Amino acid sequence: MKILVCISHVPDTTSKINFIENDAKFDTNGVQFVINPYDEFCLTRAMWFKEKQGASVTIVNVGGPETEPTLRKGLAIGADSAIRVNVSPTDGFQVAKELAAVVKNGGYDLVLAGKESADYNGQMVPGMLATLLDFNFINACVGLEVEGTTVSAIREIDGGNETLSVSLPLVVGGQKGVVEEKDLRIPNMRGIMMARKKPLQVVEATGGEASTSIESFEKPAPKGAVKLVDADNVDELISLLHTEAKVI
Repeated sequence: MKILVCISHVPDTTSKINFIENDAKFDTNGVQFVINPYDEFCLTRAMWFKEKQGASVTIVNVGGPETEPTLRKGLAIGADSAIRVNVSPTDGFQVAKELAAVVKNGGYDLVLAGKESADYNGQMVPGMLATLLDFNFINACVGLEVEGTTVSAIREIDGGNETLSVSLPLVVGGQKGVVEEKDLRIPNMRGIMMARKKPLQVVEATGGEASTSIESFEKPAPKGAVKLVDADNVDELISLLHTEAKVI
């Protein structure tokens, strides 16, 4: 089984976010980048298939040279090889088109991707990728088993979980649950040294243009000052909850 894991290069959630060029561009200065957490869950599950079933695991990112340290971390976790599509994408459809070309050229059976990236939270790429490839698709996946060409998957639905049976080839949009946080792997020194020797292939983009463009970003409004109400002044508390907080 050939597995492709899509890796997004995203800001650490503890980073301070700012925008430049009239709020039209994300300011990367001083920002620490990491593997998208949802993608890391998928990569960890792919490593299980590699170790238990002999699957080959390739990771892929659509981005510039600055994303290669993130790909090297994926190799250090245990992926066999990496591909970087040499373009800085500006929307999800552009990413999906480039990933589709990689899948077609590589003949992958199973494509794993986080259900969304932690920066834009678009939750678009896995579904668009499956459509472009005409693959089966499962989103919000919290459980995954493969036996031959048959896949048993569990996905999260409103109020519970749904168990599905589907055949390969398949695109999966995964999240926490496909593995648990305690199962995530921290690269050790041996893995880091081996990652330096593993192939990282750079391929040029197919030339597909983005379908959307960013006009501006806007950060959430700052929180207002906290109002303290004396514990004995219940009438004032009720009045504030009604007139200002508007929750009663």
